[in-house]
Amino acid sequence: MTENVWMLWPSREALSRMGVHRARRALAGAGRTFAVGILLATTFIDSDLHGWGVAGAVLGVLVGGLGFWGFWRVTLEHRLLPSLGLFVLLFAIAAVAEGAGLRIPALVVWCACAVSAMERLPLAAALPASAVALGTYAAVNNDAWLTTLATTAGLALAGYVLRLDAEARGSAQRLLAQERAARAAEAESAALAERARIAREIHDVLAHSLSAQLVHLEAARLMIERGAERDQILERVVAARGMAREGLAETRQALSALRGEMSPLEEFLSELVADTAGADVTVTGERRLLPAEASQAVRRVAQEALTNVRKHAPGAKILIRLDYGEHEVMLNVRDSGAPPGEFTHSGAGYGLLGMRERAELLGGSLEAGPYEEGFMVTLKVPA
Repeated sequence: MTENVWMLWPSREALSRMGVHRARRALAGAGRTFAVGILLATTFIDSDLHGWGVAGAVLGVLVGGLGFWGFWRVTLEHRLLPSLGLFVLLFAIAAVAEGAGLRIPALVVWCACAVSAMERLPLAAALPASAVALGTYAAVNNDAWLTTLATTAGLALAGYVLRLDAEARGSAQRLLAQERAARAAEAESAALAERARIAREIHDVLAHSLSAQLVHLEAARLMIERGAERDQILERVVAARGMAREGLAETRQALSALRGEMSPLEEFLSELVADTAGADVTVTGERRLLPAEASQAVRRVAQEALTNVRKHAPGAKILIRLDYGEHEVMLNVRDSGAPPGEFTHSGAGYGLLGMRERAELLGGSLEAGPYEEGFMVTLKVPA
């Protein structure tokens, strides 16, 4: 629904002093105080007030000051009836001053009422209120009619210009507040994304490490149940301990990677297969530094794929190929196939699901499935 412009209040940001520099506010306040002081001094000096007349004039000044202050407050709160009530009070104070022979203060109050109404009230109330105040000023003023007409038109225009200036300042303040809120939301979103990334990295490291340890511990359990030799069982336990140490090392590597302290990807893959017989790493394309997320994805997928081969096809030959394309990097891990191991059917298949989710988060893809006699995993991520 379209808002009624005539009944629309100036924004609270426009009616307040929000966005006005403190020095400017102080200067404006000092200027108004000085002008009012000069006006009152001149009025009292030139008038014939004595005794109670002076007291009444002082009381009128105080009430008028409080009236203008109250008018400023209630218009800031967008309360129409109290605003009009205070406007009438100020108008009456000016009329009393005119009746007491204080014409200049009365004219000043009427002019201030007209400008303030135009600046701070809805147009439906501002126009008639300003017209009444300026009309009274024109009727009482003794200047030439052309001068009076120019003055009233100038005051009306000044009030409207002040209104537009205040609205522009209020709009700027709202935009600034929105920008600050957007920046705060963006910072919060970035912090949440970073937390999610850290959690994902630590999860992947622990999942890989614990899965490998589980393989050896499960083997040790089966050997104990079958009454295997002590040395064979000890070999499995030692291997599990070695996997735990590797897991700690990988966790430290992940934390270093999160800090931007990553070793070259080719070096990482070579170290990954260093203790695996029959594993080979091939790198093609122009080598370059990858974004942290893409590099971490390649590392985690390579680790998970290698763990799956060791778990489901022990003894199979493994070929890892890393291809640097123009706009993406591709990792291909495939094995030659081997007789099923003892734990071919263990696990719930969360490794492949996690790898695929990691690839999709980066706008890439992951394909995994049988290939000839073995199994192949192919990762593509933008880089």
